[in-house]
Amino acid sequence: MKIKDARSLPSIAQEDLRQKAVKAVMDGKKQVEVAKILGVTRQAVGQWINKFRQGGNKSLKAKQKGRPRGGKLLPWQAAQIAKTVTDHYPDQLKLPFYLWTREAVAQLIEQRFGIRLSVWTVGRYLSRWGFTPQKPVRRAYEQNPKVVRSWLEKDYPMLQKQAKKERALIYWGDEMGLRSDHAVGRSYGRCGQTPIIPGTGQRFGCNMISAINNRGHLNFMVFKSRFDSNVFFVFLKRMVRQIKRKVFLIIDGHPVHHATKIKNWIQKHTDQIRLFYLPGYSPQLNPDEMLNQDVKSNAVGRRRAKNQPELVANTRSYLRSRQRQPHIVKRYFQEEHVRYARM
Repeated sequence: MKIKDARSLPSIAQEDLRQKAVKAVMDGKKQVEVAKILGVTRQAVGQWINKFRQGGNKSLKAKQKGRPRGGKLLPWQAAQIAKTVTDHYPDQLKLPFYLWTREAVAQLIEQRFGIRLSVWTVGRYLSRWGFTPQKPVRRAYEQNPKVVRSWLEKDYPMLQKQAKKERALIYWGDEMGLRSDHAVGRSYGRCGQTPIIPGTGQRFGCNMISAINNRGHLNFMVFKSRFDSNVFFVFLKRMVRQIKRKVFLIIDGHPVHHATKIKNWIQKHTDQIRLFYLPGYSPQLNPDEMLNQDVKSNAVGRRRAKNQPELVANTRSYLRSRQRQPHIVKRYFQEEHVRYARM
C-alpha cells in the first residue's frame, strides 16, 4: 500500500486515523503492521502512541490548522491604543509593567478589547503607528507640568526680551561629578564572549561646572573639591571677568545657587550678571545637560584615566577642544527639549 502523508488530510480525518492506529496497537497489533494497514509510516504510529501514553485521548484531538487567529484591531481601536501608549505609563493603567513593551501593549489590547494578539503582531502594529524601541529618559515625579509650561510659554520669552533690552547674553549653567568607573558605549566582541576592558580597581573622580550659550560660547571650571558656594563664587567671578557683556545665567535650584554669599555678591554686580532659575526637577530644559552628556561619553567614558590628575587633565583638554568648536556647542541646542533656547 502506498504510504500517504497524513498531514494533507482534513483535521477530522487525521484525528480518526490517530484513534484507529492507537486502538489497534492497544489491542495487541504491532506498530509496523498497523502502519502498513493504514498506509502511514511506522514513525507516525510511534509518535501517536507516545502522545496517547502521555496525554490520553485528548492528545489525539484534531487541532485548528494555520496560524492562530486572535483577532484584528479596527482603525478606531488602533488609534485608541496608540494614544494610550503615548499619554500614559503601564503602571497608571494597573498593568504589571514599568515600560511599554510588546507584551505590555498586547495585555492592554486584551484588557480593553478582549482581543488576543501575539507579540509579533503587536510589534508590527507599533511599527505601523510610528513607535520604535527607545531608551527612556528618566523624569522626576515632583516635576510640575504647569510650571514647566509657564517657563516655556511665558517666563523664558519675557527673559529673552529683557536680555535684548539690556544687551545681555543668556547663558545656561550646570555642574556635575565625574567618576573614573563611568562606562558608556559598546565594544565589538565574539558572540557569547563579553569583551573585557582593563582598568584600575581604584575609584576616583572630579567635578566640573560649565555655562554655554546658543552662540557657541563655553565657559568651564574643573575642580577636585566638592561643589560649594566658594567654588560657585569663583566661577561667577571668572565669567564676569571673561565675558565683556552683561550675563543672564540660567541655572537650577541647587542649594549652593541660593547661598547668602552668592546673593549678596550678585546684588552688588547686577550691572554685570544676574541669576535666573529653571523650574524644579526639570534638567531636560537645560541645554548645558547636552554638554554634560558629551563630556561623560567622550572625555570620560572612552578615555580611561589611571588616576585623578589624568582624569582632570582629560576633562580640561576635552572642554578646551569644545571651546574651539562653537558649531558643536550650537548643536546642543538642537535637542528636542531645549530647542526653545536656540534663538
